[in-house]
Amino acid sequence: MRVPLSWLGEWVDLPDDVSLESVHAALVRVGFEEEDVHGAALTGPIVVGQVLSAEPEPQSNGKTINWCSVDVGEPEPRGIVCGAHNFGPGDKVVVTLPGAVLPGPFPIAARTTYGHVSDGMIASARELGLGDEHDGILRLADLGLDPGVGADAIHLLGLDDAAVEINVTPDRGYALSIRGVAREYSHSTGAAFRDPAQAVTVATGSGFDVRVDDAAPIRGRVGASVFVTRAVRGIDPGRPTPPWMASRLRLAGIRSISLPVDITNYVMLELGQPIHGYDLARLTGGIAVRRATPGETLETLDGQVRTLSPEDLLITDDSGPIGLAGVMGGATTELSGATTDVLIEAANFDPISIARTARRHKLPSEASRRFERGVDPAVAAPAAQRVVDLLVQLAGGTADPLGSTLDESRPPQPIRLAPGRPAALTGVGYTLDEVRDALRLIGATVDEGAAGSDDWSVTPPTWRPDLIDDASLVEEVARITGYDRIPSLLPQAPAGRGLTRAQLVRRRVGTTLAAAGGTEVLAYPFLSLAAIERFEPGAPSVRLANPLDPQADRLRRSLLPGLLEVARRNLGRGLPDLALFELGSVVRPEAGAPAGTDFIPPGSRRPDDATLAALDRSIPSQGWRVAALFLGEALPKRPGAAAEPAGIADALDAARQVGLATATRIVPERGEHPALHPGRTAELRVGDRVVGVAGELLPSIAAELDLPRVVALLELDLDVLLELGAVDVQAAPLVTMPAATQDLSLVVPSATPAGDVLAAVVEGAGELLEHAALVDDYRGPGLPDGTKSLTFALRFRAPDRTLTAAEASEAKLAGAARAGELFGAAVRE
Repeated sequence: MRVPLSWLGEWVDLPDDVSLESVHAALVRVGFEEEDVHGAALTGPIVVGQVLSAEPEPQSNGKTINWCSVDVGEPEPRGIVCGAHNFGPGDKVVVTLPGAVLPGPFPIAARTTYGHVSDGMIASARELGLGDEHDGILRLADLGLDPGVGADAIHLLGLDDAAVEINVTPDRGYALSIRGVAREYSHSTGAAFRDPAQAVTVATGSGFDVRVDDAAPIRGRVGASVFVTRAVRGIDPGRPTPPWMASRLRLAGIRSISLPVDITNYVMLELGQPIHGYDLARLTGGIAVRRATPGETLETLDGQVRTLSPEDLLITDDSGPIGLAGVMGGATTELSGATTDVLIEAANFDPISIARTARRHKLPSEASRRFERGVDPAVAAPAAQRVVDLLVQLAGGTADPLGSTLDESRPPQPIRLAPGRPAALTGVGYTLDEVRDALRLIGATVDEGAAGSDDWSVTPPTWRPDLIDDASLVEEVARITGYDRIPSLLPQAPAGRGLTRAQLVRRRVGTTLAAAGGTEVLAYPFLSLAAIERFEPGAPSVRLANPLDPQADRLRRSLLPGLLEVARRNLGRGLPDLALFELGSVVRPEAGAPAGTDFIPPGSRRPDDATLAALDRSIPSQGWRVAALFLGEALPKRPGAAAEPAGIADALDAARQVGLATATRIVPERGEHPALHPGRTAELRVGDRVVGVAGELLPSIAAELDLPRVVALLELDLDVLLELGAVDVQAAPLVTMPAATQDLSLVVPSATPAGDVLAAVVEGAGELLEHAALVDDYRGPGLPDGTKSLTFALRFRAPDRTLTAAEASEAKLAGAARAGELFGAAVRE
């Protein structure tokens, strides 16, 4: 909201030395945020001049200029070249002298043009920032002004005003007006406030038919609760907007259009009540407020033909729709240069209805901005009268008794407030007098000890629809008495609080993967159906009712599609080697599960326990997962060594790291996945539970996504790992005894999984075996057909003695024997 200081000073006393900074500081004290300041957009010298002569001079380019002699109050007149022709000798005009700066910025200097030295410029309304008119220069007589020659034109035209801009939060719509801001400035400084709504002597009109026929109210609220109309006849549509009004509108961020339209905008800014004017001659019959019918259309003032929704509230006459209520008027009845009779509308519309219409049609307006925040229903009649008065005063119209007044607004409901509640909620020791005075200052009435109770009954003013409970009243007490009185001490957290085990484990997993060289990312949680089907064909997914991107309208079931998209984006930016991971939740509904929307009751009815239970059952599983992606080079090329490409081994190592972080032993087994290479996919298990998958992306999918041929992926279910992991993990003591190392080569059938053979060796070798790893897988000459040789590096250690070679060999052969029992393994000589 932009607030011109001269306008603010009409309704609240400002000090003689007022500044933009001091006004901002006062408004910040009562809870507004400062946004900007808007000073004068031009600087002098800019004076009133009188044209002494204007000699037309045709030019070779076909243009005719005027060589003018202009008296600007100096001993000698000035010579000025001007291309306009709507003036003549004797006219008083605005002259910008050398050194002046016009909006743009556009500095003025003496310059040679068309064979003359033009010592200044005669300005138009557009050049001065007073409007869009640029058909000629500004003649002061057209504004009804006859100032002395040489007078300061900046002050004369109100161009020396300045404005402060504040941010108005949605719950304080009353401050989208000079009336509201002046009242708040008074609250902050104690300056005398004069209510502009009470400065108007309201007259009523009759004889104009208005009816509200809202057959489809939203949440039980009728679309229009107040509708006031007044008529003014015989206005002069050609009269210009006074400079003071045009200047204030410009500073408030609204351009000057025409006098009747400017007056309606001026009153809206002053009182906070949106006003709409109709060309009375173009209306057919009375006005009806109703909902649109399916397929109905309306051409709005912006020239767009809009297809309406049955939820849209319309203003109609006997010919059909003539406006979107509270949003924008229709083109058929708009005020034009031929309008002489005006019907004024000041109404109060339902905020929810207006907000939905404005968003549905992507048509925000100054009117809808105010209606959707709540407009004072008591200000409609004064606002309509204020427009009548200004049309009579400035446009030469005559007030007509034709009009109507419909008022079905509900008075504000009293709120029970315990007098000690503000002190209890804020921690400030307010006295009862402070609480009472603060509430009365904002316009509320306070009935102490109503109906024999110790509580107060507080009735908010009509312009504060945001005051609905005792907490909102407490906020007003704190705001008016000063937020600086609220202590800034943080409460002490009780002992025993902190991160939960699940939070600690998730944090440990992320730290572990980052320490191993991974980069954590946050992928977009919404996917297309095609992306989900690529990993889980036919799996059910949750569809968003109002997606940000229509192409990504599903909640993710897996973290892997998001990681692939992150990888694709990074590759496109020249980063070919990636090790990425993400921790996040996924949404996995069961097939055939009911949708939550099946149980949602109308907004006006509270759901019962059975409905709430059904809603809870409809919520799909939202478990935590961790996923990782590897592509490019795991180790770069270096002197004496070739680069090592990333692959499934990196994904399996990351799974091992997660297992250590979650105190679980993750074992890979041969597996299958619709999006992973059939020969390079591992199913990850903890005991007999499947906890995830690792593998390399199908080359066909990699090519489709413009990714390298080898992309290694990993995904693990963190919730299951948390369930299976040990709660108390104890580190093994360091053993100082020397280790004995031996290798074991076993010949087994080619189809036997190496991991199963390793597990058998570990089982058979017993407690002396400290570490075992597969170091070689040989298939070739020297072995029987259909077999392979697996070589394991074994490390043995005893905690209390130095092992002998015989003890280590005995343990090794015990491991080989167990592998022989289970898989027919034979020691390779």
